[in-house]
Amino acid sequence: MTEALSRTPTPDVAEDNAFFPSPYSLDAYTARRTDFDGLATERDAYRGGRWKVLVIATGERYLLMGNGTMFSTGNHPVETLLPLYHVLEAGFDVEIATLTGEPAKFEWWAYPAEDEAVRAARDTLIEKWRSPKSLADVVANELGDDSDYLAVFVPGGHGALSGLPSSTDVRDTLEWAMAADRLVVSLCHGPAAFLAADIGRERSVFAGYEMCVFPDALDAGQNIDIGYLPGEMPWLLAEALAKSGVRVVNDDMSGACTTDRNVITGDSPLAANELGRRTAVALVERAAALG
Repeated sequence: MTEALSRTPTPDVAEDNAFFPSPYSLDAYTARRTDFDGLATERDAYRGGRWKVLVIATGERYLLMGNGTMFSTGNHPVETLLPLYHVLEAGFDVEIATLTGEPAKFEWWAYPAEDEAVRAARDTLIEKWRSPKSLADVVANELGDDSDYLAVFVPGGHGALSGLPSSTDVRDTLEWAMAADRLVVSLCHGPAAFLAADIGRERSVFAGYEMCVFPDALDAGQNIDIGYLPGEMPWLLAEALAKSGVRVVNDDMSGACTTDRNVITGDSPLAANELGRRTAVALVERAAALG
């Protein structure tokens, strides 16, 4: 069945020379349900009412590719909502911020329509998704020694490559989280945001950390061949992170996650459930330690 589907990227009629993934690639890479298999914590394991998670989401719809086409992207729904379902069910609140305060964007073509966990998280957070905070306002007013943010989460999706790596507000948020020993969580292409930690700095706060990220080999090869991407990437994520001092520990897409001190990362949508489970457990433990 898959072999009969077109490998030609599908035009996005909302923008000139912009494309969604091909039917073949969507059949290969998406599903109507995730691998959610239960919570790693009791429901409402945290009942303190103070601590919450800050989500830095992309507000960008398009990524300009190396051949001049645009990839219609955003935040990947599984990589965003499945981890957040674990966070919400553990008892933590969630706040969403974009660089401008404009609505965050989903890669809606990857939404698992029959997945109850993803749907529950979406329904809980939809108004915050549409009316997020401005990250600049968060930096100016909500970070510090007494901040209620226990973690910073950057969702996956190719949209993370647009804007986040060049934002000093992203840099300042991540530097605050690392200095304050908060959790920093991301997966797939989300760690592109960590490149902001290089801006104006001799050394990134993530230099020497081990991470799982989306493999360059797929973005430079198969994802173009099967029409998931409409052209070559403007730059490759793992290569850029390695240049900044990050130790990328995977070279394939298997659902792998890794935890290095306070940083939790995963390689792809396949890692979203495990990433959420690890994050929920770590949040409950960190909340108990901080009181």
